[in-house]
Amino acid sequence: MHIDITHDVGVTDVIIAGWAGRHKEDVEHHIQELALLGVAPPSTTPLFYQVSVDRLTQAHNIAVVGDNTSGEAEPVLLATRDGLLVGIGSDHTDRTCENFSVALSKQVCPKVVGQQFWRYEDVQPYWDDLYLRSYLHDGDTRILYQNGQLSSLLRPEVLMQQCPRQIASGLLENGTIMFCGTTVAIGGIVPTPKLTVELFDPVKEKTLSHTYTVACLPVVA
Repeated sequence: MHIDITHDVGVTDVIIAGWAGRHKEDVEHHIQELALLGVAPPSTTPLFYQVSVDRLTQAHNIAVVGDNTSGEAEPVLLATRDGLLVGIGSDHTDRTCENFSVALSKQVCPKVVGQQFWRYEDVQPYWDDLYLRSYLHDGDTRILYQNGQLSSLLRPEVLMQQCPRQIASGLLENGTIMFCGTTVAIGGIVPTPKLTVELFDPVKEKTLSHTYTVACLPVVA
């Protein structure tokens, strides 16, 4: 289904679930991956970052300051009055800011979300079998950047129970959108001037996909 998050859903909270790997070795790999960029390890895992709603976009073009930013594919949960939806998004992050403040690095870049969603209940029985992928672009060529099954990430039920914006039943509050973690980057994290993020359902053979390009504004003193 097509969802315009500005007009169809009154989003009130945007949560980024970081360090959300299901297996200790995967979390450690991601910690070391980011350590190569100078990022300090988290105080606990998973860790939930809150960013302002105005950072959320479904656009195909975004602007950032500087050229040291990159996106990463993440499944996205959207709590609505009609039930829980799942989409695809990119937690676009400023890698320079990330060296001294992960929270700031999350806030300064737009958070990209696709325009198509599935009902979570439709894919919940085989959630672990879904594939999370992203592609870099070199002209007309797509280069695989991430490729992993959701079995490597904490299940939504676990994240929702720990999320600060949950209600008593362990579900997200209506109007909350949560990015649910990512898989490792093939070859390490690099700037992504154009990125395609996908969530692939191998059972029904369908895909949620979103492509966006990044305009880098100059850094001036």
